[in-house]
Amino acid sequence: MLKFISFGSGSSGNCYYLATATDGLIIDSGLGIRTLKKHFKDYGVALNSVHNILITHDHADHIKSVGYMSYEFDIPVYTTKKVHDGIKRNYCVPKKIPSDYVKLIEKGETYQIGEFKVTPFEVPHDSADNVGYRIECEGIVFCIITDAGSITDDIKKNISEANYLVLEANHDEEMVENGPYPAYLKKRILSSSGHLSNKSCGQAIAENMSESLRYVWLCHLSEENNHPELARKTVESILRSYGIVIGKDLQLEVLKRKLPSGIIELE
Repeated sequence: MLKFISFGSGSSGNCYYLATATDGLIIDSGLGIRTLKKHFKDYGVALNSVHNILITHDHADHIKSVGYMSYEFDIPVYTTKKVHDGIKRNYCVPKKIPSDYVKLIEKGETYQIGEFKVTPFEVPHDSADNVGYRIECEGIVFCIITDAGSITDDIKKNISEANYLVLEANHDEEMVENGPYPAYLKKRILSSSGHLSNKSCGQAIAENMSESLRYVWLCHLSEENNHPELARKTVESILRSYGIVIGKDLQLEVLKRKLPSGIIELE
């Protein structure tokens, strides 16, 4: 049985854990190393159960501790060449990934990484590069899409194939437009290479999900431009307008910015 934990989801740090009985995978390592070690200890998960790390992109809230994790626990790190190059340049990553553990992947190709079949795909964002991941294991398709400025055909396809989906619901557009951010930052957030709004998130799910989608987690909520209940209600309302009922047709949950989700079993 697959198990999933979100250790944090937002601009303060992102890290997700996916595991079988004998293999563990981290997606992004943007929490501080001490915080990450504490979370693993609190949940009774051994850090040496993590055999590989996937990175979506090179912004600090997704990579802060990746060098420490790779170095201290001998963990290979998989991402595109552009993202690896961005990690090397990023001053927020004081400990760099050892060269032996730098593993390159390309979008659209499928890789067997431990017990997981992993396919990275393009996600538009204003980083050096950014990918989502389709992860298949034990007959389950798990998909994660974060920091997405817009919904592409690749994203639509991967939503349609997912049984379990982690999808960004970063902001409420009115809160951004009426908030205190300077104009250039508002423009960045709302651009096609910025972040996904609650409304766009809901529409992407409603228009592309299949009957095999069981569970959706909303991720990477802005602390200044969103609220968990607002994100949930917006997405739930859009889904209802398409005849999709939460609790009946699929489950919906908002991931906490700074607190772990608990251990979730994927069946």
